[in-house]
Amino acid sequence: MKRVTMADVAKEAGVSKSTVSQFLNGRFEYMSEDTKKKIERAVQDLSYSPNVIARSLKQKRTSMIGIIVANIVHGISTEVCQAIEDYCQKKDIHAIVCNAYDDPEKEKKYIDMLRARQVDGLIIFPSGGNQELYRQLEKEKYPIVFVDRKIEGVEVSTIVVDNRRAVRQAVEYLVEKKHDRIALVTPPMTTYTRRERLEGYKEAIEARGLPFQDQYVKSVPYEAIVPSMKEMFQQHPPTALIAANDLSFMEVMKFAKENNLKIGQDLALIVFDNIKFADIYEPAITTISQPAYEMGTRAAELLIQQIMKKPVTPETHVLETSLLIRDSAQ
Repeated sequence: MKRVTMADVAKEAGVSKSTVSQFLNGRFEYMSEDTKKKIERAVQDLSYSPNVIARSLKQKRTSMIGIIVANIVHGISTEVCQAIEDYCQKKDIHAIVCNAYDDPEKEKKYIDMLRARQVDGLIIFPSGGNQELYRQLEKEKYPIVFVDRKIEGVEVSTIVVDNRRAVRQAVEYLVEKKHDRIALVTPPMTTYTRRERLEGYKEAIEARGLPFQDQYVKSVPYEAIVPSMKEMFQQHPPTALIAANDLSFMEVMKFAKENNLKIGQDLALIVFDNIKFADIYEPAITTISQPAYEMGTRAAELLIQQIMKKPVTPETHVLETSLLIRDSAQ
């Protein structure tokens, strides 16, 4: 069966090939509604589908990007990915999402695979474990944007939130509520984001004249959070706690349930992350909300500017969070 070509569509619609090309590429500035309808009808009647491979060879682009997520389980990751995909769809660009599970080796394999597939650029939630590869991408001026995590010594466009300030605000709020034994529960200090949150906690404790106590900071794998909290609560239990992300929050809630602790009464709680249904928990959960959709949109904008060879200064863009006060932190 003979493949339907752009020339066939042009003949059927009674227009030139260049007009059909403009239509297929979404350039309607000087095109009448009547012409658009003729081409639409011709495309449908002939069941025409563009030759994507031929187009990509001509444009020297595949109109595909890769997104490598550190861990898709985190709510913030899915929200950022949704924003990236929404923005790319408007630009007729397809996004391939890969989940690295915070594994540098898996991250490297995904970077190599996506580049072999000739994606036009990458948005990465970097593990931090592939410094040499990151620098190589930077050296090649390959279109790349980091999200959520900054990598020291690598000059690429990066979107992060002000983690230190966010945790300082949370601690200050708890101190104003007369709490002086404030704990922090976080996964291990393997990423920029977690280290920044710990530093914000330390800065706020020091600024308020409270003693920094190791027993109130638990930086352990998720499966060790409940046992470590049992240890924390044995002698001088904290009256308030900050969970450094959504998965830590789930372990804190598990500990509270096992030990009959009432959140908001026995223990004030603030969670750093966008918790789904935070306002309908009982009690409603106070959260440090990240502008996830804006993060994803900004990342996509910066990447596409690079792909289109527009001048982009590789800098770190720091967005602000919001402390959403609810019943769990009284």
